[in-house]
Amino acid sequence: MSIMNEAPVSAKLAAPVPRLANGRWSALEIAFWLLPVAAYFAFTGYLVLISQIMIVALFALSLDLILGYAGIVSLGHAAFFGLGAYTAGLLAVHGWGEPISGLLAAAAVAALFGYITGFLVVRGQDLTRLMVTLGIGLMLFEAANKAAFITGGVDGLSGMMVGKLFGVFEFDLEGKTAYVYSFVVLFLLFVVIRRLVQSPFGLSLVGIREGGRRMPAIGVDVNRRLRAIFTVSAAVAGVAGALLAQTTQFVGLDVLSFPRSAELLIILVLGGTGRLYGALIGAIVFMVAQDYIAGLNPAYWQFYIGLLLVLIVLFARGGVLGGLDRLKQLFVKEKA
Repeated sequence: MSIMNEAPVSAKLAAPVPRLANGRWSALEIAFWLLPVAAYFAFTGYLVLISQIMIVALFALSLDLILGYAGIVSLGHAAFFGLGAYTAGLLAVHGWGEPISGLLAAAAVAALFGYITGFLVVRGQDLTRLMVTLGIGLMLFEAANKAAFITGGVDGLSGMMVGKLFGVFEFDLEGKTAYVYSFVVLFLLFVVIRRLVQSPFGLSLVGIREGGRRMPAIGVDVNRRLRAIFTVSAAVAGVAGALLAQTTQFVGLDVLSFPRSAELLIILVLGGTGRLYGALIGAIVFMVAQDYIAGLNPAYWQFYIGLLLVLIVLFARGGVLGGLDRLKQLFVKEKA
């Protein structure tokens, strides 16, 4: 009888105790971030494409903050991306082309707009949030279209004069400076975001996503935290938009368009939400597939992207990373 009673006790003692993440970087993570360094030397003809992938990855990270961790669904996230792009673009057009201050200004403008609109977004539930974010995005798109004397309208904002980075490194046609610039900004912001989601604040966002009605019982101001993360997400999206404007030295009206927001959701579905690295992997898969398939069949490339999305949803729930996790679990079970 005593032996039977001891088994559950020993099982409980052996059970892992949930803890906060220690913040250490795994070998796989380090290897992942060394890949862009190697790509700089190995794929010199694709530097422009890879820098675009890194910008899209940063944009996807901003959406993952609110969708993957806080559970806020958005169909108008391009509003903040476009605001950042136009802020950096207009500064460069009017004589202020210093890149770093342009990024900071874009982040500030996007964050301010995100904070204001956050009061509307966090009040509702999923369907309401979808409609509110979609409406905000559409209104900003039309406002930019009507204000052609400022934004350039459908012709886009041209005539940008982006200065040298730190007064030394000029944005060249080969895209070398843009590549390093985009990579450093992406990595630095990823480190900040990674630390944020692993903090007690980040864990509280997951708690809100899983059971928002219960969180006030432990003293969490749900709406306040959702507004805070929505503002941070908007700022990161603004930086991504500014990066695009500065590295291409052009801002088109499409930076505010609904298709850009929709593509962002596709990227997260492909990579996996609530993982951070899912946003990066999704951006790589989507952008590389888009570039390759469009080269093979320019007229029907969207069909194949849609097919890829359907296959991911059917056979890899949780995106690419979710599918890899399941394969790993199956391998461990078979080995055991």
